[in-house]
Amino acid sequence: MDNTTPDFTAIKAKQNMAWSSGDYAVVGTTLQIVGETLAEALDLRPGQKVLDVAAGNGNFTLAAARRWTDVTALDYVPELLARTRERAAADRLEIACHEGDAEALPFGDASFDVVASTFGVMFTPNQQQAAAEMARVCRHGGRIGLANWTPEGFIGALFATIGRHVPPPAGVRSPALWGTQARLEALFGPDAAEIGITQASFTFRYRSPEHWLDVFRTLYGPVMKAFEAVGAAGQAALTSDLIDLVGRFNTAQDGTMVVPASYLEVVVTRC
Repeated sequence: MDNTTPDFTAIKAKQNMAWSSGDYAVVGTTLQIVGETLAEALDLRPGQKVLDVAAGNGNFTLAAARRWTDVTALDYVPELLARTRERAAADRLEIACHEGDAEALPFGDASFDVVASTFGVMFTPNQQQAAAEMARVCRHGGRIGLANWTPEGFIGALFATIGRHVPPPAGVRSPALWGTQARLEALFGPDAAEIGITQASFTFRYRSPEHWLDVFRTLYGPVMKAFEAVGAAGQAALTSDLIDLVGRFNTAQDGTMVVPASYLEVVVTRC
């Protein structure tokens, strides 16, 4: 067991640089359907106060706004919040945006009816603190909604593959643990009257495996930074492993990429 005490501040600074690199919003918009389905699972109602934590480019934020809620998007990457504002303006949706840290939410206790995150809060280095903050700002009887990639799915395997080339920070738990029932119960159990978990899948669709890799290597910060970290000598091996990874999950037979990626759709009812 690794007993190293992580430097969460330094880790978050590096993460911020990674998510600020490239243009995650281009990749993020392909995931919009996940925000919509989570909004339905949470049974959002007009007038509810909703917080989207680690909102990225605002997929859940926009879904909540379409349901006439009073929604706030929070992220520590200002470039992503700018894209959220652009998307909301294009659809003539009313939202609020707040730059801030998921591990230290700048809101009072019980401020929101619903607190949610799609593929966002799972990447916080201090997982227990982030979960505690989500529970703190959610009112009693309110709901916490999550969409988290699973360890055994495509994205879990993607990060495991990257980790073989670029080891993660010592002492930090894998983000994919948020995609397991045991970890969710450990994180939210003390604050939950009920934890509802549904197995779900999102399908990545690209022109080819090579097209997917080009997009992620150019626009998706964590993959960009992995290629930078391995240097010229290691890029061929990383490329080969990532193309092989796609091959293991790809269901297409026509040269395109159609890869189902498993995730957990989670609804926690706050006690």
